[in-house]
Amino acid sequence: MEKRAKLTIYEVADKAGVSRQTVSRVINNRPDVADETRKRVLRIIEEFDYRPNAVARSLSMKRTNNFGLVTAGLEFIGPSVTMSGIAKETEQLGYGLYLKDLPRFNTDIIQNIIDWFLTRQVDGIIWAVPEIGNNRDWINNFIDNIRLPIIFLTAEKRKNISTVTIDNYYGAKQATSHLIESGRKNIGHISGPMDWWESKQRYNGWRDALKENGINPKENMVAEGNWSSKSGKKAFAQLLDSFPEMDALFVANDQMALSVLQTACELKINIPDQLSVSGFDGIPESEFFSPPLTTICQNLVELGSVAVQQLAQMVEMNNSDKESRESIYISLKPELIIRQSSILNL
Repeated sequence: MEKRAKLTIYEVADKAGVSRQTVSRVINNRPDVADETRKRVLRIIEEFDYRPNAVARSLSMKRTNNFGLVTAGLEFIGPSVTMSGIAKETEQLGYGLYLKDLPRFNTDIIQNIIDWFLTRQVDGIIWAVPEIGNNRDWINNFIDNIRLPIIFLTAEKRKNISTVTIDNYYGAKQATSHLIESGRKNIGHISGPMDWWESKQRYNGWRDALKENGINPKENMVAEGNWSSKSGKKAFAQLLDSFPEMDALFVANDQMALSVLQTACELKINIPDQLSVSGFDGIPESEFFSPPLTTICQNLVELGSVAVQQLAQMVEMNNSDKESRESIYISLKPELIIRQSSILNL
């Protein structure tokens, strides 16, 4: 039998001897179709290589099966890996993805972005821009006017928004507690930029782990970086000057920790004999630093994947009505990976 390049849903129904509605139920995997009928319709669909009209289907379902994604800082490892997880999961669930890559983390064009997505009739939005400075202030005044479901990433818990995030506080506390349990008493910290929410949480985890073990954190024990390796080198030099008794160091990301390892080698500071070091991120390369880096592994692919899953659930539940939508807050626990940079004879 000769196949046709384009077959309509009516022709599929005619060849299968069923109604158009029955074909639609089969396509949408509805349970209210007899097994024999379902098999017959699927056989016709496969034989004639039928492809449902996406536009017509979206009109009938009142959905487009598209999500919007707002991100920034794709030159950094974190945002780019998270976006990979988002893209893979949307593909897996059968959604398309519209992307808005902001030129900077702080922006005053929120309304324009939302309007852009609305004109494309997306079913929901993932707001993957890190919470930095005052770039989330718009939420308090603007979020109630947005009718679309939105999932925020890496954000402080708020009662009026849904968030999926990494537990940065827990991870930092894990790393610092590990250094203390390894016998270290003078533990410094290289933070990320302190206008970032993640940086504050990692700083707080370091601080509280010290306090709970009877160690008083002081200002000279902390130096601020900006996530880059270059800034880590500068911050390390600052700590060597202000905190010379330092015997361990928790670094807020692996890239800055890399420069600590390199600089320590140049200065003939033995790691971990003289200085134990832990990073945060769990980038694949950390295993191949010299020595291999103890780190907190945050699964950013999972972060993006879970965000998509939660947004899809909100859409599937037809829960776009702000009045009936309940906010969620999911905090994923990172994992401590112990390597030779923090402990002897591992």
